[in-house]
Amino acid sequence: MTTGIVYHTEFLAHEQHPLHPERRERLAYTDDQITEEGLWEDPRIVRLDPRYASREELSRVHDEHYLDFLEQSSRTGGVIDLDTLIPPGLFTQARLAAGGSLVAGESVLAGVVRNAFAMVRPPGHHAGTYSGAGFCYLNNIAIMVQSLKNLGCRRILILDWDAHHGNGTQEIFYEDPDVLFTSIHQSPFYPGTGDVTEIGAGEGRGYTINMPVPAGSSDEVYQYLLSEVIVPVAKEFKPDFIAISAGQDNHFSDPLTGLALTAKGYASMMASAVGIADQECAGRLAAILEGGYSVEGGLPYTNIGIIAALAGMNLSNIRDPSSYEPLLQQARDPAALSRVEAMVGRIRETHGDVWSCLS
Repeated sequence: MTTGIVYHTEFLAHEQHPLHPERRERLAYTDDQITEEGLWEDPRIVRLDPRYASREELSRVHDEHYLDFLEQSSRTGGVIDLDTLIPPGLFTQARLAAGGSLVAGESVLAGVVRNAFAMVRPPGHHAGTYSGAGFCYLNNIAIMVQSLKNLGCRRILILDWDAHHGNGTQEIFYEDPDVLFTSIHQSPFYPGTGDVTEIGAGEGRGYTINMPVPAGSSDEVYQYLLSEVIVPVAKEFKPDFIAISAGQDNHFSDPLTGLALTAKGYASMMASAVGIADQECAGRLAAILEGGYSVEGGLPYTNIGIIAALAGMNLSNIRDPSSYEPLLQQARDPAALSRVEAMVGRIRETHGDVWSCLS
């Protein structure tokens, strides 16, 4: 089986401003790196074309009045917030990003590919039912997950490792026991949500697991959380599908965040996620690109690491430029792990009555 990559040059069309952090070079430089590495020609990689998500598919997640607002504002331009402008044509471009995410999930579920990575933009995990925010307009991963549920997946695990908490995704599935939302994110940080005490509500109580980590958290912190929380809970939850909000803004060179992950750390995280999928749901996994704003020095290398891990390639050569080593040492906080260990103790207190593996 192969790994599908959803990508199209139309994803470069969206532009709030040439100097905006979420600009077209995020994907253009990654495309150049993939071409340079010869991955588009690798037999283990299949390039998948996106499609436009339909209004009906969007309305499974988003309020009709919000969709009307996006569509109407896209004709002349509009504003959601200071970081999230609506340039002309935005609604069409956002529909393509959502549709690319749908293609990723559908292709995996149909057995066309073993797993998939949707390299789409604009990103989506800050978009809620009624509004967008934080560079996001339509919640790509939520739209994909809702489609997978309609196609017969009973239980879906979302792993959001973007540096910013996926508040929109959490809101959408907060009361849904069929969707286990897990998030590792920097805290305190934008958007200010994602505390350990936010655990879901109603029938969904316990099906939201937030893992806020301090600035300076590095590869070892994320591997610790995978082994101590995510892997045990995944085994108990027994998902039919794993969906990853793959934000690459945890990289130590990212200009908007304060974390210390490396390209190799990203590859290892994805390899762990692939291992969970292989054990629990016949390998069914789709990752959707979220953030990542080190457009030249970080994002191309992290994306290559993720693709390599998805495709089962040798990860020993995944690395960041050696000239970045001083920057990594400056970003890493050796004390972060002990603080995260204490945070996991709080997770056990808040979730132990729902998950036996955490009791």
